[in-house]
Formats: sequence, structure tokens, C-alpha cells
Amino acid sequence: MTDSAENTGDVFSPKNIPIEPLISSEELAKLRKTNISLENRNYELRETVRQLRLQMVSVESERDQFRREARKYKNEIQQMKTPPLVMGSVEMLLDDGRVVVRSTTGPQFLSNVAENVDRSLVIPGAQCALHPQSFVLLEVLPRKYDAAVSTMEVEEAPDVVYSDIGGLKTQINLLREAIELPILKPQLFEKTGIEPPKGVLLYGPPGTGKTLLAKAAAHETQAVFIRVVASELVQKYIGEGARLVRELFSLARERAPAIIFIDEIDAIGSSRSVDAYSAGDHEVSRTLMQLLAELDGFNARGNVKIIAATNRLDVLDKALLRPGRFDRIIEFPLPTKEERKTILSIHTKKMHLAKDVDLGLLAEETEGFNGAELMAVTVEAGMQAIRHNRSTVRAKDFTEALSAVKRGREQPEARELPPGMYL
Repeated sequence: MTDSAENTGDVFSPKNIPIEPLISSEELAKLRKTNISLENRNYELRETVRQLRLQMVSVESERDQFRREARKYKNEIQQMKTPPLVMGSVEMLLDDGRVVVRSTTGPQFLSNVAENVDRSLVIPGAQCALHPQSFVLLEVLPRKYDAAVSTMEVEEAPDVVYSDIGGLKTQINLLREAIELPILKPQLFEKTGIEPPKGVLLYGPPGTGKTLLAKAAAHETQAVFIRVVASELVQKYIGEGARLVRELFSLARERAPAIIFIDEIDAIGSSRSVDAYSAGDHEVSRTLMQLLAELDGFNARGNVKIIAATNRLDVLDKALLRPGRFDRIIEFPLPTKEERKTILSIHTKKMHLAKDVDLGLLAEETEGFNGAELMAVTVEAGMQAIRHNRSTVRAKDFTEALSAVKRGREQPEARELPPGMYL
């Protein structure tokens, strides 16, 4: 028993059982490599999922953009399929809410007003849009002026001041009293109890400073300046010229205080004659009558002043010259000797003059010259200096320039260009 027990104990003793590792080092290395590979694969899959999500967001954004574009194109197609509205004007308002409108084609209609239209805007004379079939008033259009009238408004005042005008002291004072004072200091006329002058007519030979003085008035005053050449008001079709005159004064009243400068007013203001029988003469007469009505008619002009200029006072209609339309008629004569010297000094103030230049002597030699011709003399003298590659203008240059201008005055057709000047 003892031997067997000992033998048995020797056989099953834990000390005698060999301990072997569960995972070998080779298998452990393989597992580690597999784990790293799986982690890399997991990272790659996560990155792929992130990229796909970004692509999905981009695709959804493009989808929304395409939907908006499709919606816009559908609206454009719908607008193209919609028939155009008929333009018209409101003639009369009725007590039951309906209106009498006149379409641009001519006939009148008794129409209803759409519910979404502001009733306060529906007034006689308002431009409106009508349904092409039922002629229901769908929209009240804003007030717009003809493009030819809108472009007459001077956006930037000219850079001419009164000090740039030589002489004409009396004319400047008369213009400032009639145009500037009523706009800048209306209380003076209220205290005195008189109506300020409504308009000024400037007349005189060409080149004496009429337009230049109007530019200075536009610069000095803060009023809106509207410039129009009278020939622009003469139109081909009947009533178009009168319509332009109405819109011109309507624009001035809307922008008041305003100054309207009508240059070369004799283009429409010539005396009316019974011998005028052509359609063009009748249209000019209609335009003139509309101008007379606007100058002194039932419609109050408000704070709107008129400046007109002409070279031919003798051909103007008498209805234009009476007080109430042009309260002051200012003459612009040819400049005197002292005024010619002042004009020359203004035109030469930026020039480099030699010591031998005598403006007083030059003023004596330019008897009968107007302001424009005096400016031409200074410009021609400067060109003479440039031709000889000089920056200083000498007395000889003025002598040659004066001879050239005189030659052009006396024989315009024989005037020769200086040699090499325009090469």
C-alpha cells in the first residue's frame, strides 16, 4: 500500500506536471499583426464613411440648387406664357368703387379695381396696368418722365463761378437778384410784400457770356438745374413737343427749388404768323403755346425759376416778352476795353507770360471782339508757343494769334490752318 501510494503520489503530484504556455510567441505576433490590420481597416472604413457623408451633403446642396433653378425656370416659363398687361390711365372714379380708364389703344373702359391695389394711389391721371381680357385694374404704375426730359437734369453743377466771368457786373447783379435771392432768401420778398421775378431773358450777340452766366448761377445756387436747348422740344408728331414741355415743368416742380435754363429759345419762340401753314409750323406753335401756358398759366410754378437765352430778340413772339413770363430782359453787349482786359487776364491767369506781354495794349487791339473770340486769341497764342517748343508765351505769339483770329473773322472761308499744327 505504501509503495502504491507513493507511486501514485509521484504520478499525480502537481509539482511533477509540466506547465506549457497557452499561446506561443509566433501566434501572439500573428494576432498582433491581425489586430493592427483590423484597426487600419476600421480607420479606412470610417474615413470612407466620412467622405461619403461629405459627398452626400454636397450632392444634397446641388440638388437644392437644381430645384431652385428649376423653380426659377418654371416661373420664367409661366411669365412667358402670361399675356402682357395693357397700359392705361385713370380717367374718373365712381362712387361704387369702379373706375373709368382709358387704354393706350384709345377706347375707354368701366373697370373694377383688384383687391390688392392701394386705393389711395388710384387717382385721375395715374398710369395703370390693366388685364388684357377683363381690363381689371391690376397695378398702379409709378410716375415716370420721358427719357429726353430726365436727361435734361444736370447731375453735377458746372465748375464756373462768377469770378470766372470778365465784366458783366450789372448783368450778374440783375441775374442774382431775380434768380438766386428768391431761392436763397424768400423772406426778403415776403417782408416787402411783392412777388419775386419768375423768369429772366438773356439776349445779345453770340459769345458774350449768356450761357456762361447761366452755368455760374447753376454752380452758386443749391437748386436743381435743368438745361434744355429749345430745338429739343420740337418733335415730329402732333402734341409730342407740348407733352415734353408739360413733363419738363412737372419735373421741375417735383424737384423744386429748381432752375430751368432754355438755351436758344428763338427755336420755338419766334413770332407766330398767319402765313405759317405747314404742319411743322403748326407743331412749333403748339409747343410755344404750351410753353406760354406753363410760364404764366393756371398751374402754379412754385419755386421754379426760368432763365432763357437768345441771340435774336427781334424775332421773339411778343407774348414771351411781357412781364409775368420774363420779368427781366437783360442785354449782353460786346465787352468794353476794360472788360476785354479783364477777360484776357482771366484766360491767361494760368499761362506763363513773358514780360513783354501787355494785356492793356492787346485789349485796345481787340475792339469789337466778344468773349469767345478773346478766349480764341489766348488759346491760339498758347499754340504758337507750343509750336516753337516754348512754355512761355510772348507778345509776338499774341500778335500772330490776333492776326489769325481777325483773318478768320473777316474771311472765314479763306482761313488757313497753321503749318504743322495738326501733324
